[in-house]
Amino acid sequence: MKFSTAQVLVFFQERRTQRNIRSLVKFILVLTGLVVSYSVLFHFIMEREGQSHSWVTGFYWTLTVMSTLGFGDITFQSDLGRVFSMIVLATGIVFLLVLLPFTIIQFFYAPWVEAVAAARTPRKVADDETGHVILTKHDAVTEDLIDRLRKFGKGYVLLVPDFDDASRLHDMGLRVMFGPLDQASTYSDAGAESAAMIAATSDDVTNTNVAFMARQVAPDVPIVATSTNPTATAILHHAGATGVFQLGEMMGRALARCMVGGDAVTHVVGAVDELLIAEANAHRTPLVGKTIRENRLADLGVSVIGLWDRGEFHPALPDTVVAEHAILLLAGSKEQLTNYDEGFVIYNVSVRPVLIIGWGNVGSSAAAALSERGVDWTAVESDPDRAREAGDMAERIVTGDATDPAVLEKAGLFDAPAVLITTHDDSLNIYLTIYCRSVRPDIQIISRATLKQNTDTLHRAGADFVHSYASMGATSIFNQLTGDRIATIAEGLDLFRRPVPGSLDGRTLKECGVRDRTGCTIIALRDAEDRLVTTPPATT
Repeated sequence: MKFSTAQVLVFFQERRTQRNIRSLVKFILVLTGLVVSYSVLFHFIMEREGQSHSWVTGFYWTLTVMSTLGFGDITFQSDLGRVFSMIVLATGIVFLLVLLPFTIIQFFYAPWVEAVAAARTPRKVADDETGHVILTKHDAVTEDLIDRLRKFGKGYVLLVPDFDDASRLHDMGLRVMFGPLDQASTYSDAGAESAAMIAATSDDVTNTNVAFMARQVAPDVPIVATSTNPTATAILHHAGATGVFQLGEMMGRALARCMVGGDAVTHVVGAVDELLIAEANAHRTPLVGKTIRENRLADLGVSVIGLWDRGEFHPALPDTVVAEHAILLLAGSKEQLTNYDEGFVIYNVSVRPVLIIGWGNVGSSAAAALSERGVDWTAVESDPDRAREAGDMAERIVTGDATDPAVLEKAGLFDAPAVLITTHDDSLNIYLTIYCRSVRPDIQIISRATLKQNTDTLHRAGADFVHSYASMGATSIFNQLTGDRIATIAEGLDLFRRPVPGSLDGRTLKECGVRDRTGCTIIALRDAEDRLVTTPPATT
């Protein structure tokens, strides 16, 4: 009974429903007027033929003829009567057999079905709901974020402004609330005042509207949004957003940080305070073929966290052998990494430009990051207008289809130490990864994945590093919620800081067995004098 009442309330509260009902009433009044008029004319024509019938009979004859039943018990004898019968019959066919069903379906049945679906989708969260995250779009970023929220036991509600989308997502098991994003009442119904965060991941205009409306309802709640350019970022801050992420730029710089092809020195990919995380190419260096213990890198002060081998990460154990195409993941201070660089700067030197495929927000940001490092690059872009908009850098962009081998050859694929594949099409990125790996087995391939589930596919296709757009966005937003300082080194590999549990106090790292029990590796400790110390196994 409650569900039926909800359906009725949803149905009659809609402005479109109220408008449709008025149109339906007008149609019924016109139809009623026709029936009365035909019944009156029926009596006049019958009296002219010398027949006498009651008013009930007149309505009876009119309805049977208009509905095409035509029992034949009452008939006209004159031509005038028969012509009148044909007019009534034709009118009935149009009004009762064509217009009436269409009107009922269009103005009543279809809206009712929508109301039934809408009634299943909540329009308001529970009054005692607190500490939840309000999401304003269902996309790759929020899908990954929802998984993280569920894993950590945090509530969420997804605002959906469309009936059909809300019903579909509700049936998928998502916690959905129907409501227009451009009304402050929607955020009040979503419990914005008691929410932990509001996350807007749509386009710049929609995100600005969300931030502005939500801020009216929840003046103290953090609002996190994504943007595509610095101008939109500034506008979002003015609208009330407390945190804004340019995911395209972040993705481009993350891909550029992974680029270690062309030399054997360290490249910083993350940091926690003064502790730096860096990657270094082992290809064509004396490290290849020896174990971590035999290479004695600890003598330089750096700690080997693990090794990347064709996209697969392996924790660094004393007996781990450094393969030909391995990339070392190192931890140390700036001075310690400098000591490493001094020992390996002469190896694997290349001055050939890095190849960037795609000149969107991600590709252009990657190019800027490489330029800051003094790394030369060339790019491939299929859109001539976008290439021309690059200004002074346009001469370094080859215009053409990246699936054309001749275009990639012209751009320098066969000489490049590394290729960054930055298009937003995961299928195209997989294709390009397979092709580049087949023609250049020794090249470093770094690829973007829009959807997290495609990261494994890109690794299998031959990519050395893959960054997921969805994972990067979800991590950035989730960090704002938890306050953790996490640096995403690569897809599935995060750096974070935690206080030492009392159960581990006074024990060495080897005795703790943290890696065996949790899969995590402790790379540094802050001692009693607040100094950061890298962690050999004997450290307590």
